[in-house]
Amino acid sequence: MHFKLIIAFVAENKTDKVLEAARQAGATGATVINHARGEGLEIPKTFFGLHLETQRDVLLLLVEEHLSREILEKIAEVAAFEEKNGAGIALQIDVEDAVGISHQVRKLTAMVEKKL
Repeated sequence: MHFKLIIAFVAENKTDKVLEAARQAGATGATVINHARGEGLEIPKTFFGLHLETQRDVLLLLVEEHLSREILEKIAEVAAFEEKNGAGIALQIDVEDAVGISHQVRKLTAMVEKKL
C-alpha cells in the first residue's frame, strides 16, 4: 500500500469542517498544528505593530494514494481556497515509507478495493 501526505494550511475557524470533509472522503485521521502564521501575495496588515491576520492551522493527513486526490479536492472545496485570496493552500507529497499505521491498513484496504 502506498501513501501520500496531504498538508493543508487553513483558517482555524474552518479546521473542523475541513477535517470532517476529509474523513468523509476517506481520510482515517489527521494531526493538527495550531496557530501557524504565514504570508501570501499580500503582506498582512498591522495596527500599532500587531498583525491583523487570522490564525492558521496546519493539517497533516497520511492518506492512501488512490484516495488522495479526492480528499485534496474536498479540502479545497470546503476551505474555499479558490474563492478568496489568502484562504489557504493544500498540497500532497509522496511518502516513501510509514510505520505505526498497521491498524489503519486493514480499513484502508477495504475502502480502496471498493473504490477500484
